Amino acid sequence: MELAHSLLLNEEAYKQLGEFQKAEFIFEWLQFLEKLLPVTSRADIRENQKILVEQLTSLLNNSPGPPTRRLVAKNLAVLYSTGDTFSVYQTIDKCNELIRSKDDSPSYLPTKLAAVVCLGYLYKKLGRILGNSFTDTVGNVLKAMKNAESQGRYEIMLSLQNILNGLGAAAIPCHRDIYKAARSCLTDRSMAVRCAAAKCLLELQNEAVFMWSTDLDSVVTLCFKSFEGSNYDVRLAVSKLLGTVLARALTSKQTAASTRHNFRRISLEDVMELLGTGFLRGSCGFLRASGDMLKGTSSVSRDVRVGVTQAYVVFVSTLGARWLERNFSAFLSHILDLVSQSHPKAVQSQTDAIGCRRCVSFILRATVGGLLGEKAQIAAAKEICQAIWKLKKVVDAAMSDSNLETRISVTDVTASQHVLVCALQELGSLIHGLGTTVAPLLQDSSAGVLEAVISVILHPSISVRLTAAWCLRCIAVALPSYVSLLLDRCLERLSALKSSPESVTGYSFAVAALLGAVKHSPLGIPHGKGKVIMTVAEDLLCSAAQNSRISLQRTQAGWLLIAALMTLGPAVVQHHLPRMLLLWKCIFPLSPKDLETEKTRGDSFTWQVTLEGRAGALCAIKSFVSHCAGLLTDEVVQRLLPPLPSAVDLLTQLSSICKSYGNSLKTSSTVYRHKLYELLAVLPPKTYEGSFCAVLKELVADLTVPDSQIDASTFLLPPLCHESDLLLLGPLLQDTDHRFIEEQLLLGNSIAGGSLEYDPYAIYEKVAKGDSVPKPLPPVLSVISAATHLFGVMFSHVAESHRLQVLEQLLNSIKQTKGSRQQIVQLNVVSAFSSSLKHLANCKGNLGPEEVRRSALTLVMGALESNNPLLRCAAAECLARLAQVVSDSAFAAGLAQVSFDKLKSARDVVSRTGHSLALGCLYRYLGGIGSTQHLNACVGILYTLSQDNTSPDVQAWALHSLSLIVDLAGPLYHVHVEPTLSLVLMLLLTVPPAYAEVHQSLGRCLNALITTLGPELQGTSATVSALRTSCLLGCAVMQDHPDCLVQAQAISCLQQLHMFAPRHVNLSSLVSCLCVNLCSSYLLLRRAVVACLRQLVQREAAEVSEYAVALVKESREDFTPDVNIREIGLEGALLGLLDKELDQRLCQDIKETLTHMLTSMAVEKLSFWLKLCKDILAASADFNTVASIDTTQEEENAKGDDASVLTSDSDERFHPFSNPRWSTRVFAAECVCKIISQCENAGSAHFDVTLAQEGKQRDSRDDFLVLHLADLIRMAFMAATDHSDQLRLSGLQTLLIIVRKFASVPEPEFPGHVILEQYQANVGAALRPAFAPETPPDVTAKACQVCSAWIASGVVSDINDLRRVHQLLISSLVKVQAGKEAQSQQYNESTSTMEILAVLKAWAEVYIVAVEKQKKQSDAHNHCLKIANSAEENYRDLTSSTSGLLDLVQADLGTLSKLWLAALQDFALLTLPSEYASQLPAEGGTFYTAETIENARPHYYNSWALILYATALWLTSTGFIVVDPDEGVINLSRPVTPTTMCQDSSTRPLVKSPEDVNTDRFHLILGVSVEFLCSPRSDAAMENIIACLRALQALFDVPWPRSKIGGDQELGVELLNVLHRLILTRESPDIQLAALEVVRLILFAAQEHVKEKRRSAEVDDGAAEKETLPEFGEGKDTGGLVPGKSLVFATLELCVCILVRQLPQLNPKLTCSPAVQSGKHRLLSEDGSRLVAAALVIISDVPAICSPEGSVSVLPTILYLIIGVLRETAVKLQDGQLPLTVAASLQALKGLLSSPMARAEKSRTAWTDLLRSALITVLDCWDQADGLLQELDEVSLLTAITVFVMSTSPEVTTIECLQKRCIQKFKITLDSKDPLVQHKCYQLLHSIFQHPNKTVSYPYIRSLAPSIVGKLQETEKAKPENAAELQVIQEGIKVVTALTAAAEEEHRAPLVACLLPILISFLLDENALVSATNSAKNLHEFALQNLMQIGPQYSSVFKKLIASSPTMKARLVSAVKGNQESIKVKTAKHAKNPGKSPSIQLKTNFL
Repeated sequence: MELAHSLLLNEEAYKQLGEFQKAEFIFEWLQFLEKLLPVTSRADIRENQKILVEQLTSLLNNSPGPPTRRLVAKNLAVLYSTGDTFSVYQTIDKCNELIRSKDDSPSYLPTKLAAVVCLGYLYKKLGRILGNSFTDTVGNVLKAMKNAESQGRYEIMLSLQNILNGLGAAAIPCHRDIYKAARSCLTDRSMAVRCAAAKCLLELQNEAVFMWSTDLDSVVTLCFKSFEGSNYDVRLAVSKLLGTVLARALTSKQTAASTRHNFRRISLEDVMELLGTGFLRGSCGFLRASGDMLKGTSSVSRDVRVGVTQAYVVFVSTLGARWLERNFSAFLSHILDLVSQSHPKAVQSQTDAIGCRRCVSFILRATVGGLLGEKAQIAAAKEICQAIWKLKKVVDAAMSDSNLETRISVTDVTASQHVLVCALQELGSLIHGLGTTVAPLLQDSSAGVLEAVISVILHPSISVRLTAAWCLRCIAVALPSYVSLLLDRCLERLSALKSSPESVTGYSFAVAALLGAVKHSPLGIPHGKGKVIMTVAEDLLCSAAQNSRISLQRTQAGWLLIAALMTLGPAVVQHHLPRMLLLWKCIFPLSPKDLETEKTRGDSFTWQVTLEGRAGALCAIKSFVSHCAGLLTDEVVQRLLPPLPSAVDLLTQLSSICKSYGNSLKTSSTVYRHKLYELLAVLPPKTYEGSFCAVLKELVADLTVPDSQIDASTFLLPPLCHESDLLLLGPLLQDTDHRFIEEQLLLGNSIAGGSLEYDPYAIYEKVAKGDSVPKPLPPVLSVISAATHLFGVMFSHVAESHRLQVLEQLLNSIKQTKGSRQQIVQLNVVSAFSSSLKHLANCKGNLGPEEVRRSALTLVMGALESNNPLLRCAAAECLARLAQVVSDSAFAAGLAQVSFDKLKSARDVVSRTGHSLALGCLYRYLGGIGSTQHLNACVGILYTLSQDNTSPDVQAWALHSLSLIVDLAGPLYHVHVEPTLSLVLMLLLTVPPAYAEVHQSLGRCLNALITTLGPELQGTSATVSALRTSCLLGCAVMQDHPDCLVQAQAISCLQQLHMFAPRHVNLSSLVSCLCVNLCSSYLLLRRAVVACLRQLVQREAAEVSEYAVALVKESREDFTPDVNIREIGLEGALLGLLDKELDQRLCQDIKETLTHMLTSMAVEKLSFWLKLCKDILAASADFNTVASIDTTQEEENAKGDDASVLTSDSDERFHPFSNPRWSTRVFAAECVCKIISQCENAGSAHFDVTLAQEGKQRDSRDDFLVLHLADLIRMAFMAATDHSDQLRLSGLQTLLIIVRKFASVPEPEFPGHVILEQYQANVGAALRPAFAPETPPDVTAKACQVCSAWIASGVVSDINDLRRVHQLLISSLVKVQAGKEAQSQQYNESTSTMEILAVLKAWAEVYIVAVEKQKKQSDAHNHCLKIANSAEENYRDLTSSTSGLLDLVQADLGTLSKLWLAALQDFALLTLPSEYASQLPAEGGTFYTAETIENARPHYYNSWALILYATALWLTSTGFIVVDPDEGVINLSRPVTPTTMCQDSSTRPLVKSPEDVNTDRFHLILGVSVEFLCSPRSDAAMENIIACLRALQALFDVPWPRSKIGGDQELGVELLNVLHRLILTRESPDIQLAALEVVRLILFAAQEHVKEKRRSAEVDDGAAEKETLPEFGEGKDTGGLVPGKSLVFATLELCVCILVRQLPQLNPKLTCSPAVQSGKHRLLSEDGSRLVAAALVIISDVPAICSPEGSVSVLPTILYLIIGVLRETAVKLQDGQLPLTVAASLQALKGLLSSPMARAEKSRTAWTDLLRSALITVLDCWDQADGLLQELDEVSLLTAITVFVMSTSPEVTTIECLQKRCIQKFKITLDSKDPLVQHKCYQLLHSIFQHPNKTVSYPYIRSLAPSIVGKLQETEKAKPENAAELQVIQEGIKVVTALTAAAEEEHRAPLVACLLPILISFLLDENALVSATNSAKNLHEFALQNLMQIGPQYSSVFKKLIASSPTMKARLVSAVKGNQESIKVKTAKHAKNPGKSPSIQLKTNFL
């Protein structure tokens, strides 16, 4: 294929190829040429032009296929337009010659067609350059059309379209001729020709004025004719033509030409009149009011009506939203008039009426719902309301008119019904879409929306009453605050007017609809409403018999209310269950005998009432079973069962009852059947086993003797077919934008689709996906669908023997019926059997013996050859399911063999399509039947069928089946990939484009082949690249196909290719293809485009975005997208599409695509993204609010921005998004939050003004979030103050994130201030509306969260500024105090729980922050005092702000603390396990009611942790001292608060002692914490765990709770075990550190307790002997510790866990294993080090709570761990610092060694032994590490030895052998080369030498002092080089000086004698001083100082020495003199500038 890539065709390569490869080669070359020509230089083209033209024109004679001829034409056109044009006339003549040729053979046809296409493209590209030649050409082409076949007519029409496009106005002479030709084609029998003609006429009307002036009527009539018998594509194309022409006629200005043609001005009325005629009378025209029309028999064909409906939509869309707003009332009245009584024909039968209503609804939805923005929609809703009022007046007049003409007026009443239904549905849909933004409209009394809707609830027509109820439901879903209000109103009217039949049904529908809305409303309704409704329902049922005139209505209403009540779910229903079960029991006769007596009594009316009532009861129970599954306990099921047999009995009697009482019962009995079947299908089959036979009999009868002659295939079968097979059946079964109206064309003539009036019980059910209104089918059809479903459930539970009978009976009944009726029976039976196979497969059942299989097979095979394609499709699926259920490979192979044989012999289309699909389906369920020869046979047969060009259907089905096999045969298929690919390509290149279904199947095959090849496509071998090229070729052919669904296939194939071989897909051309189709009118194409984009942007978002913009900039003439990509980029285009799109799935995909783009690009294109979000949010903001608030800002640029925001909306051209919907704005707000989090991950500069400004200066293209803070705040503000509640929530969430992320960002221009401070006013203003009384609780709750975050963030330090926000919190607190009584009865009680807890949580957060800040400051304060008192004043400034914050809270703390305790008590009750449910207080807790307990739980879980922490802090701040005296005195000033929780006064002791109250509170906090920490759910938030641990820390910070836990050992152990578990399950270091802190406090409490006990024992037994003192502490006198009971054991367990997790080497088990090499040191992370240090602190405290014996048992463990940590982490660091862990272990060691237990009599000896062993271990570390000495830190080990020497009693370390080893170590270290080590060694020795006990210090002095002195003497010669060496010398001198001081008199003189010469040798004379190094100078000064001190101290020795050595004396004198001055100067300096001590001092002094 590479050879094809040249400018000229490579003829050598071409000649060597086979026939088919030639076609491929040519196509590849032409494709390459198409890309090459535009970029080749003109000179090159001219050079090769002649040869190229010859090569291209010669291809015309080669009978090219459709895609090839199109490319030849395009290339010729481009060639002439860029090269020379002189030979173009020859080419045109040649084409004309080919067209004139008389050769009519099929083989010559492609050449003719190619010539036609060629002409079209030449004229399109070159246009007027070609001069007048076009008249001959057009004439020639039109002549050829007269005897052309359909392909020819199709191509000629498209070619004429191109010619017209190229010539423009120049073609006027030919317009009439073309118009005539196109007219005939518009009603052609080939659908493709009709579409092409419509496109041609659409092009023609651009210039041909007559089409929309003089000939307008005939164009319109022609279009109506064209709709007759059309398919979806034709309707789309012709409606586009019709709508455009009419819009043109309406808007055209009168031109000079048109005035000559006595042109009549067309008005809107005329246009509407024309369209209306088509809608109402169809295509029979205006003049020919033929006889049948007068007789009233003709009815408008549906396809005309649907086509006209689409034309209405095109007409309005073409004129645009502005036009619609201006002319809405005229438009509305016309549209509604279509279904009014002024046109009785349209609505004469119910099915017609339903069809027309659907069309009207569709027009309104597509125009009002699709085009208008929110404000215009609200205006439209007002208009619709006016229309409803007008109609209402007409009805009222007719109803009140009681004169003789009442009969006439009844028709008026029914006349208005359809208009009302359409108006109400549109009103409902509008309000539903607008959501809470519609609130102002409903509050506007002048519009009277609610009044209007409620007034028509009493309309005489049932369908109007139902639609009014539905409209109320929409209002309730949109505005949750109205649900309760409307319910009350309707219930009140229902009770008041229960004697009027209309009001009983109307208001009961309304209540049922509203109840259905409750589950869509997050805030619910008050719980008590359920009770009211149940009472009303019971009342209606009980009073039904009193008045026969309304007994029917009352019965129906009663059961409807009960059924709707069930949707509220178990929490509500459980309270009414007994009453409902009683009603259920009473409605059916108790025994068969009663049923018999019933039959003998009564008349048709009583039976009607009875059947209605029982159907209602069945419906209620079904609703109960579906919505309250949680209540279906065995007991309840037992109570449900008794009436069932009686219900089934009645079912069997229905036919006889109908016979006795006539046909009036027919509908009621059908409804009864339907409801019973539905109920049985949801009950477990086991429950009605006894009735199986009876029910099955009825089912079989229903399926085989249907009442209706309606072909119900289109709604029965699609659910039973596989969705990919349905694609074979054309676009009607696929999702399209017109699905709502197209559905009626599927359903055959006698039914138009579902409608609410067929089943009122649908009004409370959830709406099916994609419907705006429920559409239940008529009872005759719904019975069949319920029967097939139930048959499926039951057949799988019937005994196998019984199955055979049933199947035979079904087969017989098919045989016995004839004609169309037979097909209906067959259809019912197959769908029933198919659904039973589905159930059997699901429950892994077995079909039964051979006979059953045989009957089943006969049944399915019969259907496989049915004439109905849908039935064939279902039968193929059924056959495959049969094979799956039988699961026997021989059986499956047999099935396949039957199909093989059939396909070999059969010649008819029906059996060939059916059996070929069967082969594919078999693969679907048996996953490749395994054998290769079977696969070969399948593939062979399908190859042959797919080349059968006599029947496109056979080709399409065979190829579809092949695609299934390719997909499912897996690796077995690899052998066939190449031939299959060649076949697919060949067909793509040859099948005519008119057969779109074949191309779609080819697309599915190609897709499957690409998937099969998978990642292999990336390979580089020749075969792989050939396969890849073929795939890409196939995609290219499909991309150029005129059919949108084929283009969608091409896109998904390219998507697959891009996934497997991304490098080989040309991204820029793919992206351009996607952008072009982004706004296609085909839903499936839009879905494919967005799905592909979603995949592309996951990898290459930036490239995709760039290509899209680049594409628009090139702006090819054929690309004019509906969206403005140039300015707002692909992202903006997608946002715009999201706003307009109504398909949920597509919207979801668009959101995901945008999210991927945002995550990968938001940081780079920050301004762009923020501007997009801002445009969307600003497009709808109320500008006055924005402006008023921004005046407080100091920033100039903000002012400038404001001005632009204010002007942006007025000028629409600059506004990319006009009036976006609220859902889009919510998405934009969510995007802002995502952008912030992306920036957070991107780097700190986004949150630091200084860094951002520096970055911006470095590179102005860089962008940082912090620079856009003003925009962020403004966006959050606009969203938070919107009308839409969802948007307010998103806005507040955004604000919350902004406050949290930017709170600490400083403002560089004003040091000490933060950047957010300037936005105080905005934040306050955004929050204020959320606290207004009418705000929904969820918004207020969110706002509370923002308030607390704002106050806690510390942005605002000035208390007066804080008060604004604080005031809001206070107002909500007042609301909380008002208690349950004051709550509004608008929402569910749990919402007030949510709001209260949000308020309490917010206060808790503020209080916690205030306390923590104060604590920090008091720490800082204490620190300041340590440093200097001078800092007093700046400390004062610090405290003012936080103590102020604390003061703010302090005022309400009394109230708050009570409320917090109450909330915690509630929470404690709610966390009890379910078995304690009976003990919970009956009326609920303080803040929740017993009924709404489940809904309240999540709110408590959300807020308890902070409340707990705040309560603990409050209790500790009072030190558990303050206890409120029992209510009364204190609380007079405030309203009573709910403190006395759930205890009534009788059970409560009158006054609790403070001790008891405190104990209760302590246990409450402890209990809640332990309960939570025991088993935090895996999703428990980190902050909850941390808050809980902090609460415990706070609790144990004060003595009283410590005494409680110290005194209760079990409690302590329990708590430690819980913390241990927490540490095991949570990796977070923060959690683990917090837990360790709690452990430390528990241990501290235990220590205090033990000390206290010991102290009191000593006081008591002071006189007694010390020996007899009882042992306190663990381990008593045996030393045994019991795991599980011992606090010590629990503590150690927990600490070991922490230590081993950080240092696995400590685990003795591991140390032995080779996995852990000991001696390998590792540096811990900072967190790890902190954890280890904290654990060591705890461990060293353990012995303090043991008895002496106990301490002996734990000591080895403790020593092992401490020394282990020391050994593992003692690593040298660069700067000589000690690692944190080493410091901690030394500290712990010191604490341990100085423990009093080491000296207690009972434990002393044991301790001594153990400590000696420990010392040996430390010494051994050294020897082990000899190999690794470079790593080990000798200093740490030496320090450890020193700690032992200094802190233990002398007997431990003074043993000869130990002492020797220690001294040895010091010796080695003294010789170290490292000055730091030497320095440290000197320091340690210094301390040892000073040990008060001579036995300890002397051996060290003897051994080590000489070498120290020796070392110092050496330094006389080698002077120190650097500071480190200098320090060593200084330290050495200090040691010797100290020794001198410590020595006895007689030894002093020699020491001083050694020391002085050394010191004097360090002195320098004046000359030397000048040139000396720094170290030498310092040493000189140091020596001098020491000499000054020593001289006076030991004057005698000093004098002697100086006297004996004159040189020394001279040196000393000169030094003293020379330095006298400089020392003076220096000391003066020093005094002025005292050294600042570091603020944090680590404890490094361990001795």
